[in-house]
Amino acid sequence: MNAIRLGMLTPSSNTVLEPATAAMLAASPTITAHFARIRVVAIDLGDGSRAQFDLAPMLAAAELLADAKVHAICWNGTSGAWLGLEQDRAVCAAITAHTGIPALTATMALLDALALFGARRIGLVTPYLGSVQQAILARWAAAGLECVAERHLKDPGNYSFADHPESVVADLVRAVAAAGPEAIAIHCTNFRGAAVAPALEAATGVPVLDSVAVSLWGALRAAGAPTAGLARWGRVFGLP
Repeated sequence: MNAIRLGMLTPSSNTVLEPATAAMLAASPTITAHFARIRVVAIDLGDGSRAQFDLAPMLAAAELLADAKVHAICWNGTSGAWLGLEQDRAVCAAITAHTGIPALTATMALLDALALFGARRIGLVTPYLGSVQQAILARWAAAGLECVAERHLKDPGNYSFADHPESVVADLVRAVAAAGPEAIAIHCTNFRGAAVAPALEAATGVPVLDSVAVSLWGALRAAGAPTAGLARWGRVFGLP
């Protein structure tokens, strides 16, 4: 297989997604991930937080990633979940128009995975504030998804999201699983879900879709690369 280079647009205060992505790719030497940061320091519904996700810094960072001749560029952040997919799609269209490189986002990849699993009744686990969680649920409902259970930690983040240990994430997933969802989303790329998701899938019997893992899956698909070699990191990597 030829070398595959994946470009990841990364929130500046995120300390989870780079090491988690590196761990998932450790046994795949022909696939490498390359990161550029945009400033993201707080997650809420205010204008200041919203401005963090404006197009200009995204595009500037994407253009730098394009210098590395990456095969796909992923906005490895979940802002589209509460700001709306139309914003994610606009970012991706601008990136591709300027660089010629396929682009996607963590939230777009999640919705693709849910569709391929045929999952409509969903559980949601995040560290976010209640207002952000409610905005996500409203977006999901508009997209035809039913959230049967959710848990969140009321953390304004973004840096602090990484302070919550894997055991806390796992407990939240187990609580949501009791409602019988068809899939569970751990939707925050600075949250420690990737390493515990496979065991939680085995325990619950449903896909547990960690956003860092799902972003990697989506980026590989956008690059035209196979994903099955990463199957030990979750059921998402077995999807076509």
